[in-house]
Amino acid sequence: MRAAPARDMILAMRRAIALALVLLAALASATWAQTTVRVRGAIVELAGQILTVKARDGSTVPVRLADNYALMEVTRAKLTDVKVGDYVGAAAVRQADGTFRAQEVLIFPLFARGSREGHFPWDLTPDSTMTNATVAGIATQGSGRTLTLKHKGGEVLVVVPASAPVVTFGIGHVDQLKPGAHIFMEATRLPDGTITTTSVLVGRGGLVPPM
Repeated sequence: MRAAPARDMILAMRRAIALALVLLAALASATWAQTTVRVRGAIVELAGQILTVKARDGSTVPVRLADNYALMEVTRAKLTDVKVGDYVGAAAVRQADGTFRAQEVLIFPLFARGSREGHFPWDLTPDSTMTNATVAGIATQGSGRTLTLKHKGGEVLVVVPASAPVVTFGIGHVDQLKPGAHIFMEATRLPDGTITTTSVLVGRGGLVPPM
């Protein structure tokens, strides 16, 4: 007579374990569903931890800033500031001869050296790439330069025309997050659609971050 209640209890425990496994699977799926988004545009407002941005496609994007988010200011630099041994990031498009034509060059400050090293797709334009690497060589080409960029996965030749913007960055201040200021963010879109970020790049003096 006591076997049935015991059997029922075992079945109930099995159902509970199965339900827990389903919930864990759903949670894991939701975690993997997070996606990286890049936000480029002009600030509409900063209200508490919510930074609202008018993106380059005209949409309005609210972004939640992490409590300990880093704020960096982007400032103008010159192509002649790029030296052998510098660590740079170059957005570029592949040319027919296998080299890449730079759309912009970022000179990383020493404290950011080694950031996300490598060569990978980028979304500045549909066909752009990004190379974060050390400058191993510089050759003059007219008024521009050809940079030999070496990263842990290989080497890339980047032709930098004189017209390509060259920038660097340093520590920013929250006062720079004012309406009209231009920003760039790599952020995370959560499964519920919320966009959040741990860092913001803001252009100094009206500069549009070119990356």
